[in-house]
Amino acid sequence: MDGQAQVLANSVSKETASEALASFDEAFELHHRIVYRVAYARLRDAALAEDVTQEVFLKLYRNLGKVPRDEGLRAWLLRVTINEARDLSRRRRRASAREEAFAQRASERYAFDCEKRLEVDEVRRALERVREPARSCLLLQQQGLSYREIAQILSLNERSIGSLIARGRREFLRLYGKLRGRR
Repeated sequence: MDGQAQVLANSVSKETASEALASFDEAFELHHRIVYRVAYARLRDAALAEDVTQEVFLKLYRNLGKVPRDEGLRAWLLRVTINEARDLSRRRRRASAREEAFAQRASERYAFDCEKRLEVDEVRRALERVREPARSCLLLQQQGLSYREIAQILSLNERSIGSLIARGRREFLRLYGKLRGRR
C-alpha cells in the first residue's frame, strides 16, 4: 500500500470511529435514563442499577458494529438491561447463599468447639480432684507407660500401681459424673 492509500485508509477509519463515538454518545443520551429505570425496577437498589447501566453501555460500546440502529437499539438495550439485572441478582443470591452456608458451618464449628472446650475443662476439673498418687498413676498409664515405669517415676511399689490406677479411675468417673450432672 502506498503512502496516499495508507493516509486515505487511516482517515476513513478515523471518520468511522468518530461517527461510531458520536453514535454511542447519542445512544447514551437518549437511552441511559430508561436503562437505569428498568435496572432499578428489577433490582430495587440505586447502586446496583448504576452498575447494570454501566455494563449495558459498555456492551453497547464493544458491539457498536453489531447492534441494531434506531428502533431496534432501544429494544436491544432493554433486553441487555434485563439480562444483566437478572444475572446480577443470580450472582448476588448465590454469593449470599454461599456466605450463609459458610456462616452456618462456622457457627456449628464454634458451637462444637465450645462444647468440646467445656468437656475438656470438666475432665481437667475432675482429674484435679482425684487424690495423689492415684491421679499421677492414672495420667502416666494414659501416656502409655508400663507399671514398672510408673513405679520407678513415682518411687512406688510396682505391685500397688494396678490398684492405684483402678482407684484413680473410679474416683475420676465419680467426680466427672457429678460435674456432668450439674450441666
